[in-house]
Amino acid sequence: MTDDILRMHGITKTFPGVTALADVDLTVRRGAIHAICGENGAGKSTLMKVLSGVYPHGSYDGEIVFDGEPCRFASIRDSEARGIVIIHQELALCPQLSIAENIFLGNERARRRGLLGGLIDWNRTNHEAAALLERVGLPESPVTPVADLGVGKQQLVEIAKALAKRVRLLILDEPTAALNDEDSAHLLDLVRGLRDDGITCVIISHKLNEVLAIADSISILRDGRMIETLDAAADDVTEDRIITGMVGRDLEHRYPPRTPHIGEEVLRIEDWTVHSPSQHDRKVVDGASLTLRRGEIVGLAGLMGAGRTELAMSVFGRSYGVGVSGRVLKDGKPIDVRTVRDAIAHGIAYATEDRKRYGLNLIEDIKRNVSAAGLSRLARRGWVDGNEEYRVADGFRTRMNIKAPDVSAVTGQLSGGNQQKVVLSKWIFTDPDVLILDEPTRGIDVGAKYEIYSIINGLAAEGKAILLISSELPELLGMCDRIYTMAAGRITGEVPRAEATQERLMYLMTMDKEQEKVP
Repeated sequence: MTDDILRMHGITKTFPGVTALADVDLTVRRGAIHAICGENGAGKSTLMKVLSGVYPHGSYDGEIVFDGEPCRFASIRDSEARGIVIIHQELALCPQLSIAENIFLGNERARRRGLLGGLIDWNRTNHEAAALLERVGLPESPVTPVADLGVGKQQLVEIAKALAKRVRLLILDEPTAALNDEDSAHLLDLVRGLRDDGITCVIISHKLNEVLAIADSISILRDGRMIETLDAAADDVTEDRIITGMVGRDLEHRYPPRTPHIGEEVLRIEDWTVHSPSQHDRKVVDGASLTLRRGEIVGLAGLMGAGRTELAMSVFGRSYGVGVSGRVLKDGKPIDVRTVRDAIAHGIAYATEDRKRYGLNLIEDIKRNVSAAGLSRLARRGWVDGNEEYRVADGFRTRMNIKAPDVSAVTGQLSGGNQQKVVLSKWIFTDPDVLILDEPTRGIDVGAKYEIYSIINGLAAEGKAILLISSELPELLGMCDRIYTMAAGRITGEVPRAEATQERLMYLMTMDKEQEKVP
């Protein structure tokens, strides 16, 4: 038995007009946590889809050797039969089914004898599911519907599902991208425990601090090629060292330089209150007030559940919540934002935190996505001018550096960073005065983040007012002129850039109602 459980040699994978992987070699040690890093579009997920049979043998060139034996997987079922299980960034769970049903979906526990042979043995199913839930540290009943679980708990169900398949090599694609700090820490501890139990793990992540905290080895892909594999324990392996490998150059600054030119007030939100659509007596936003000025980037910080997204969506056409009250003023005059159409007409745009579900039509091309919110600007007597639509979209493809051969490319096939650029293009095309950007760099690598930051700075330089919602405090500190904090639906503080620190923001983000608003 060798020390290496996996060897991939000479892996080349092409799509029409694109070489996604070019002669990639990868070696993973048995019983280790091996991280794969790279910019969006570098080929990380493609390589893992080759390994797991999502892309079957014959659709790529190269060789896979697992546990000393050459493998030619025709499907995911083939790779799972060998103990290779992949958990994708978009979780593959059925919300209406119970935890136990999800864990054993396609891997059912059936009765084997008697008249009931072939039927599902529910006692055995729930009993084994309970044991797996205990192993992953999820204190839930096996009969609980998955729809009742948060994203962090759903990740644990996915890992329990993998364990039920007798996993030997577990692939985790951006497992903490949508998790808060507490859930992320729990999941990383679980991965360490799996390693200690002899399960090899491959983890794809943009969170380099987590990579350095958990990985034994780190492989770096760039433009479909393997650049290097590092020993994570080496003294010279730092975040900056990994970033240099990912982008091919030193990034002296994580945030592009900017000299703000802040003008007059453009938007004011006063005493804004929103109730939960499912619990009408519960306030998710409680008397919030804030202001935005032209050319200003204003941050909004808060822990999960603080009400940041609920505030943004309710202001943007009441697209969330019931019993909404308060006032929105634009250029000093009250405006009606009861519908999304109203908000857009008043020069307000909102880029959602969930671009795949709410921000884009993934089966449509770039052109249709860019024009979606501003079709009236392209219409002539009720008909969309297709030539103008193409010209506008192609202009944004160039301006935003969207990496695609042309605007007829399907948006769902773009990398996360390029998808985010399409979202921003869609809203910039509406020519807004105010842009609300909700987690605009979530799930995006450092190189693409820098590009997004540069775009945001450029919009501010044009006189747009930006409200930047982010869970990453360094991002807010690096980008914003002022930062508001929220806790339990309330604005708990307003801190100018010169006085903002992570410690002060965290203090304000964890305030209860009895505390003073200024530390």
